[in-house]
Amino acid sequence: MSKKYQVVGIGNAVVDVIARAEDTFLDLMGIQKGIMQLVERERGETLYAAMKKRTQTPGGSVANTLAGLGNLGLRTGFIGRVHDDALGRFYADAMEKDGTDFVNAPVSGGELPTSRSMIFVSPDGERSMNTYLGISAELGPADVSEDVAAEAEIVFLEGYLFDKDKGKDAFIRTARTCRAAGGKAGIAISDPFCVERHREDFLDLIEHEMDFVIGNEAEIMSLYQNDDLEADLAAVAAVCPLVVCTRSGDAVSIIHNGVRTEIPVTKVVPVDATGAGDQFAAGFLYGLSLGRDMDVCGRMGCVAASEVISHIGPRPEAELKALFRKSGLI
Repeated sequence: MSKKYQVVGIGNAVVDVIARAEDTFLDLMGIQKGIMQLVERERGETLYAAMKKRTQTPGGSVANTLAGLGNLGLRTGFIGRVHDDALGRFYADAMEKDGTDFVNAPVSGGELPTSRSMIFVSPDGERSMNTYLGISAELGPADVSEDVAAEAEIVFLEGYLFDKDKGKDAFIRTARTCRAAGGKAGIAISDPFCVERHREDFLDLIEHEMDFVIGNEAEIMSLYQNDDLEADLAAVAAVCPLVVCTRSGDAVSIIHNGVRTEIPVTKVVPVDATGAGDQFAAGFLYGLSLGRDMDVCGRMGCVAASEVISHIGPRPEAELKALFRKSGLI
């Protein structure tokens, strides 16, 4: 009996507002280049007003991954929280259009506004993200439907949600419900700063609640702080059956039940690096959901990531299955 969903994601429902910006503009506005910073409502409004030629897309790391999986034809659902305002309705509609069930209706009443991330793309493709978390940060266990989590073959969780206790509780409830029903649960670490803030909880979660972990080099190294990627990878692999570490232009390392696989990567200069990790996860999870071996899963991830960095925006524009066929992966 197949489940209703192949992959369910839980994460921040954030509208991405993207604009190009010179480095001088970033300096002027006091924006730190290349990282994600959380901003308060007022600062968010100032930055939003300063953006020229804005494009809006439904974002949020796990939501971007689900869009990639939808592009590949998987049955997907998303657990997130938006306000019943213009941006919130835009977000929910856009997810449904991309083929993902947006399982929680927009919340009305005196709640915070829908979350948004102002993303400034520099001429070198680096992105500087300024995120106002709004209502999304209020996601809690009451937003997790047992039916949805139990009906997922894989649940994929976003590390950013860990910043609030309610988010942590929602996370653990989703993972446990899915695993109790025979599914797999995994996490995208999201950000080294996220780990810095909650290291013990993260390690506890990975060891006791997760079947897989996906992160980049900085994120994986922030977990155990051995200051040596090999030692850090070994430490994570000792407590979690599947660890995937991406290193932008360098090879991807996968350790599955103690067996290591290296996936070579072709270096290219990105047009816009936004969504590279999210789409790598989409390709990888697609392979995982079909039961492919680690080499194929990893290569699917790399193909999906290289597609998304070839254009502006965090979601695929080409048909990923066609690209997989071209690469001999399906």
